[in-house]
Amino acid sequence: MSVATDLLVLVPPAIPILLAALVAGFVPRRAGYALGALATAYVFVVSMVVPPGEYLSTLFLGFEVQLYVVDDFSRLLGLGFGFLGTAAMAYAASSGLPKTTLAIVLSYVGSVGGVIFAGDWLTLLFFWELMAVTSTFVVWAHGGDAVRAGYRYAIAHGIGGVLLLWAVTWHYVETGTLVIDGSGIAAGAPALLAALGVGINCAFIGLHTWLPDTYPRPHLAASVFLSVFTTKSSAYVLYQAFPDGHLYLAYMGGLMAVYGATFALLQHDMRALLSYHIQAQVGYIVAGIGIGSVMGIAGAMAHLFNNILFKALLFMAVGVIIYRTGEEDLYELGGLWREMPLTATGYALGALSITAIPGFNGFISKGMILDAADPHYYGAPEYQALYWLLMLGAVGTLLSFIKLGYYAFLHGPATTSVKDAKLGQSVGMLSVGAACLGLGVAWPTLVGLLPFSAQLDLHPYSPGHLTDSGMLILVSLVGFAIIRKPLSGLGHVDDVSRVLNPLVYQTGRLSMLAVTETFRAVDAAAVSFVRTCYWIGNNPVLAVARLARRLPAWLIDDLGPADGDRTAGSGSPPDRRLDGGERIDGPRAATGGEEYEGNSDGLSRLYLRASIGTTILLIVVVLTVLLVLLS
Repeated sequence: MSVATDLLVLVPPAIPILLAALVAGFVPRRAGYALGALATAYVFVVSMVVPPGEYLSTLFLGFEVQLYVVDDFSRLLGLGFGFLGTAAMAYAASSGLPKTTLAIVLSYVGSVGGVIFAGDWLTLLFFWELMAVTSTFVVWAHGGDAVRAGYRYAIAHGIGGVLLLWAVTWHYVETGTLVIDGSGIAAGAPALLAALGVGINCAFIGLHTWLPDTYPRPHLAASVFLSVFTTKSSAYVLYQAFPDGHLYLAYMGGLMAVYGATFALLQHDMRALLSYHIQAQVGYIVAGIGIGSVMGIAGAMAHLFNNILFKALLFMAVGVIIYRTGEEDLYELGGLWREMPLTATGYALGALSITAIPGFNGFISKGMILDAADPHYYGAPEYQALYWLLMLGAVGTLLSFIKLGYYAFLHGPATTSVKDAKLGQSVGMLSVGAACLGLGVAWPTLVGLLPFSAQLDLHPYSPGHLTDSGMLILVSLVGFAIIRKPLSGLGHVDDVSRVLNPLVYQTGRLSMLAVTETFRAVDAAAVSFVRTCYWIGNNPVLAVARLARRLPAWLIDDLGPADGDRTAGSGSPPDRRLDGGERIDGPRAATGGEEYEGNSDGLSRLYLRASIGTTILLIVVVLTVLLVLLS
């Protein structure tokens, strides 16, 4: 290695970014952004130059930790995050992101760098939690509605972190090591806990509520960073936990693709639409990881890399619209391509990429995942249904971005005269858009960056693939023409505020009532039992008398006083009876036969007589119970 490379291996990519975060809040705004751009560019350089290997390995509290590991996977993510981070810095500088928020954003980006270059679970957990904390502060920094959404976001990611911590702890108990060695997380309970913990960050269905709830609310430039780093780095961690894939993960990914695209299609809010499409596109990545084949994993990593680019580009373009018009509802826009041609170009590049149009990077990576699932190419028969789910998700994606582009840029005349993107915004958008187009045309360059690239035999522009793409485009255009008017008549529809939040509230309420009412019933029963025992201890014979009144007549032949309980000086006991007619020895009961006056003895003795058959039956029952208890 050269001297420069020797220096690069001594400094993990996360460190310069975290140092820039410490400084950015105290220096002039332009200097802060320059430091941020240099720090993120450092990640790109490291990923390009540093050879694969394990660097900065040491012992910490008796555990072997590897702070800095470069391999084909971390190199790919580092290239994507480094390039996008630098472009996003230029965009944010022109979009009015405050320098205090910039410092928080840089700490968030630095924590993601720590996650993707970590070589052991302990280091990964540290940066994982730092990523959750810093991203929460990125949301909170904007104030307003973002504050309450940030609390919900923090709760979700806190739960995910705890679940992953349990998984890693259990994994260590099972394996005796925390090194990420390519074997994945231990099977059984650790794997289930890891799937749930990482699944929250990956926005698995039912665990995704934080995503559309949070990402439309922060500063528009902050949304660009949030849209990329958490879900994509988490998808990589999912691969590290399940390197051999799993059928359930594959189908979860397919369902995410359909679910996210469906709810995206129903949105008015532009950033909410893009947020649901994060879930949909991560679904393709999860499906590829779940398939577990060489083609599936390579396709998942390629789509992860491409998603870093085109998803950020779409948030940039939509952010410029919001920045210039102040409008978030796409139905309040129209005809903006005449007023904002650069923004329209940036949007078009991102939309053509995410919808997998031939010539763009999304066509290459999404095609790889579809091929990995299709039994006619590389897929196994059990993935036939998954293939159709992914195809259905592709149609939903096309419909969503036809809708967004139509209402924002094409539908009717512009409602107002607005300026186009500023210089930094344009540089950020067009540089990322050029990468999306370039990697689609020069697709071997993309393939050369992928893990297992030597094992891949790709023909993305074969007649079959182009025909399938043409059919998807045609179906989507015809479908949008059919559903456009009914779709525009729908009000705000999302699963979070309409379904999931009320469901969580009602579930929590019913759970609380179940716990409190159960406690009340147990408490009341315990108090009643103690009071009854206390009364029986003070009134044993009266208790027997009460019980005897409730027994059937065939069981108790006679209820009478003992011979020794006759009243002194008389030859026979007085004829005193309880309320039910049973004779008692002693003064008559007062207050309904429950309390007795007179002798302090009350009822001193009471005879219960049963037939010989009943007596034998009772003895047998008692002996049987004792034998069962003692056996």
